[in-house]
Amino acid sequence: MSADKRLPTLSEVLFVLVSFILIMFFFVVEFGIPIQLALLTTWFMIMLVGWRIGYKYKEMQDGLLKGIYDGSEAVLILISVGALIGTWIAGGIVPSIIYYGLSIIHPSIFLLAAFVICTITSIATGTSFGSAGTAGIAMMGIGASFGLPLPLVAGAVISGCYVGDKLSPLSDTTVMTASLSKVNVIDHIKSMLYVSTPAFVIAGILFVVTGFFFMENNGDLSQAKATMASLEEYFNIGWYMVIPAAIVIILLAMKMPSIPVILFGALLGSIWAFLFQGVGILDSINILYAGSEISSGVEFIDNLLNRGGIVFMLDVIVLILFALGVGGLMEKTGILRVICLKMLSWADNAGKTTVTTLLSGFFGNFFGGAAYVSIITASKITEENYDRLNIDRRVLSRNTEAGGTVTTPMVPWSDGGVFMAATLGVSTIAYLPFLWFNFLVIIISVLYGYTNKFIWYTKQDRENVKKQDDQKIASS
Repeated sequence: MSADKRLPTLSEVLFVLVSFILIMFFFVVEFGIPIQLALLTTWFMIMLVGWRIGYKYKEMQDGLLKGIYDGSEAVLILISVGALIGTWIAGGIVPSIIYYGLSIIHPSIFLLAAFVICTITSIATGTSFGSAGTAGIAMMGIGASFGLPLPLVAGAVISGCYVGDKLSPLSDTTVMTASLSKVNVIDHIKSMLYVSTPAFVIAGILFVVTGFFFMENNGDLSQAKATMASLEEYFNIGWYMVIPAAIVIILLAMKMPSIPVILFGALLGSIWAFLFQGVGILDSINILYAGSEISSGVEFIDNLLNRGGIVFMLDVIVLILFALGVGGLMEKTGILRVICLKMLSWADNAGKTTVTTLLSGFFGNFFGGAAYVSIITASKITEENYDRLNIDRRVLSRNTEAGGTVTTPMVPWSDGGVFMAATLGVSTIAYLPFLWFNFLVIIISVLYGYTNKFIWYTKQDRENVKKQDDQKIASS
């Protein structure tokens, strides 16, 4: 940092954080102003502090643009998934999955089934967005037909999607986290299994118990039957309708680039709409941009399936661009670094170090608006503490995923939070209490840190610990 610039003081950082929270609250909650404008307003508030500590506008603009650039892949995926959602609905792919799901899956175990199906899809494809936009939408339709609360179904869907987003070697966040932490990808995944496996089992049990409770009290299947009849009347239902979904999953599992594969899947949806659903060729192409419009006669199905298209994602894209700009400005002006440095000075053991990594990741999502930002803040700012305490970097990479990737859908204006809310039709605040897998990952990570379970140390540190233990025994 040049002599004419300085890091912001703690009071300046607190001013930014408090102002950010107040702007979000009053704009969105009190006045009903779009959250996009709230985020845009915070740009100027952060720039004011940046100007005060010596940054010129051009420098801050460069930081802002870098923040947007770092998250540009997520924006392109959003565009691709928006196109895919629209054509897969119009092409009968999603309706067919809903239809067969209603006829095969027993209502009492549906929540577990949704959790597991989305887990398998996300592990196979490596994308939580793609999994939610395909299997997730289908699970929402099935759950609604069974009379289950949509926030609860969304919780099961998103929980499953983020199992794969953490554990799949095809996931960009998994590869990025391993790279930033300087850990082999497979070693990183093996390390995460110590946390993810118990979290997956416990979450699965919770979804089973909850499913039995709801079906015992609300076991009317008439709505499910009405949904099947309506789908069969409005769409051409058949096994061959799921061929595009199978092709996309296979291509992603073969490690093909996600954006062209998803766009290819969207094109297949248009072809299926033309070939099997009686949609005109021009209309089937237009669905890629404008999305699907249906009138099945079942209100909640219409609400669920009248979505998709690139247009459907425009508000989401603008929101994410503004949020990425906030993250870029905070990174450029040193605000995020000051926050994390304050936490690092407190972290003198494995438990506190784990907490600082989790908080650094969450702050990256809260103030940076994207999983990519959170992974950077969690790994790069706290890595020195792991080295200082001689804690293996596999623990750093594992905790980075727990604080960064997993907390992304918990923040209403992050890329994950916005996408899940828009795609599944349930607000972030509504589905938040049901993200059981995500919360369990955080809780188990903290427990491991403070109990020293599955916290690995370098060889040199193990020798030092042994010497200290021997000295304690000798002195006693």
